[in-house]
Amino acid sequence: MKKSRGIIVLILAALITAGMVFTAAVGIGDSESGAIKHIKLGLDLAGGVSITYESVEENPTAEQMSDTIYKLQKRVETYSTEAQVYQEGDRRINIEIPGVSDANAILEELGKPGSLLFQTQDGEVILDGSHVTSAKAGNTTDKLTGNNNYVVQLTFDEEGKEKFAEATQANIGNRIAIVYDGNTVSAPTVKSAITNGECVIENMESYEAAESLASTIRIGSLQLELKEIRSNVVGAQLGEEAISTSLKAGAIGIALVVIFMVIFYLIPGLAAGLALVIYTLLVLLTLNAFEITLTLPGIAGIILSIGMAVDANVIIFARIREEIAAGRNVKSAMKEGFRKAMSAIVDGNITTLIAAAVLYLFGSGSVRGFAQTLALGIVLSMFTALVITRLILNAFYAVGLKDKKFFGQQKERKAINFIGKRNLFFAISIALILIGFVFMGVHSAKGTTFNYSLDFMGGTSTNVTFNEDMSIQEVDANVKPVVQEITKDANIQTQKVAGTNQVIIKTRELNLSEREALNNALKENFGVDESLITAESISSTVSKEMRWDAFKSVLIATLCMLIYIWIRFNDLRFGASAVIALIHDVLVVIGCYAVVRIPVGGTFIACMLTIVGYSINATIVIFDRIRENLKLMKNKESLHDVVNKSVTQTLSRSINTTVTTFITIAVLFILGVSSIREFAFPLMVGIICGGYTSVCITGALWYVMKTKLVKKEK
Repeated sequence: MKKSRGIIVLILAALITAGMVFTAAVGIGDSESGAIKHIKLGLDLAGGVSITYESVEENPTAEQMSDTIYKLQKRVETYSTEAQVYQEGDRRINIEIPGVSDANAILEELGKPGSLLFQTQDGEVILDGSHVTSAKAGNTTDKLTGNNNYVVQLTFDEEGKEKFAEATQANIGNRIAIVYDGNTVSAPTVKSAITNGECVIENMESYEAAESLASTIRIGSLQLELKEIRSNVVGAQLGEEAISTSLKAGAIGIALVVIFMVIFYLIPGLAAGLALVIYTLLVLLTLNAFEITLTLPGIAGIILSIGMAVDANVIIFARIREEIAAGRNVKSAMKEGFRKAMSAIVDGNITTLIAAAVLYLFGSGSVRGFAQTLALGIVLSMFTALVITRLILNAFYAVGLKDKKFFGQQKERKAINFIGKRNLFFAISIALILIGFVFMGVHSAKGTTFNYSLDFMGGTSTNVTFNEDMSIQEVDANVKPVVQEITKDANIQTQKVAGTNQVIIKTRELNLSEREALNNALKENFGVDESLITAESISSTVSKEMRWDAFKSVLIATLCMLIYIWIRFNDLRFGASAVIALIHDVLVVIGCYAVVRIPVGGTFIACMLTIVGYSINATIVIFDRIRENLKLMKNKESLHDVVNKSVTQTLSRSINTTVTTFITIAVLFILGVSSIREFAFPLMVGIICGGYTSVCITGALWYVMKTKLVKKEK
């Protein structure tokens, strides 16, 4: 790159960065498109709509309620992956959808849950809505006229597929009516037998009509008929302080990471710092573009991804220093450094991207939301590391920063005998995991294995109408201590109902005497009219089905990662070692939850998924270097020497990536609100554990599998 081109690249980088800063801060045009303030926020940050339904059937079974809640969860995910559906009392279901403020519009779009039947012209019921697995609006184009044909596409389960095939076979030329709450909403004519479990209702008058019918069919597939009891617009569970402190923590974390990179890597570190700022802005703009709902754990996840985004740069710069130490000039070292770092970066990120795709496809609720932000972070971090950092670094070189002293050099270190100490490392790991299991057993004997939060255990929801309108900060400062005195538990959630003096207080399950004590305390301290206090038992917001979806997703993702590593490294033992290391990190963090009694809530799933992504990425870098050194293995070198050499060569990368990622989360832990600290602390444990595992465990595991568990090759 010539000097003039280098100057142009740096000027363009500055202008583009300034443009993105302006867009994120102010927005473009009258609609202020792209501004941070338009990012969709979750219930905890911005509030939303709360709708309560009640079963028309007076004594629904637990199975019917559970099935209805799960299906409703799937419906409302079209509005937001962070929407929550949970049981209230014996026959009520509460839906909370973040980022919206028009309850009537949601009710109209969601539809009135009721009975759905498919009937012949003679009134014979073929099947009911419970056999419908999906209903989607769409359109096709007539090849002759070019006109749009708006349609509704239906898919049935196996039982519904068989029943519908029999009915359509017997009713060709006749109509099959779709009857909702006693009213016929559509009566298409059967043109031919439909045996594949999928049918299309054609010639809808508009896309809106098709979407309305699809919505009616979706909501009618519930096991229970529901009626609306109430709908409210609720305020944020956390105040503006939570957002401001998290953003402040993010800014400080980025600044500290940039300073660290500049001090440690000099000019390349400065290039990485600029690329990191661009990466952060790209994440914010992309969140807006794809309308991804952002919650408080989501903010923590993005800040974590900022730390992880540095990893690719660290790998590249370590390679450049090695090439300079080997005698290459700076230009040649940069080219070779990027080339040699490519495989580790691509393999590590693709492995994590596979996990994100599986989590999105098979997960539900917050798991899908996490998968979206994870995939977004991976793609953008690869782009900034391999494209932006490279352009800026070449531009610095072109404008005259060519001296080796600006880049540093990494001399060959004497290999540390990690393999020789493997038994010690294995013993430490086993001890850490056993400590966790011991504490789980002790706590289980006393009552509960973990300190489950309301998200997992459910509790009591108390609706209180105060005499004055208090902000959420005032509620937390004045009301929470009174509630905590009664419940003897810090696990309390509060929400305001917009436009009223009502506050919803969610606590652990309260018995009758505790409810009376709480009512008296509210009356004495705030002069509340006791007749304006209502309480209901509520189920967990993370249902059993959602937990199973999360567990199933992680299992499938782990299997897919194992297969990918096996194929890429041409050795199943690499994949097996990576999976064992991943399980090790997860068990240690779960043990941390048991020992420290951190509340296990909705953020628990996000935390575990973050550890999975971080752990596998760190492991791939070590394996990539082992694979490379095996090809260059000298006659006098043993496998023992190769593994030690590989781990030592990547040691600075492992330490620096752990430090930069830890910095961002540590700042969040220090400055964040209590719920963020509950998320940040186990993440810090996981980051340290991931760094330890990648250096001390993964290479040793592969070595043991290679030498001890198979016959030695001649």
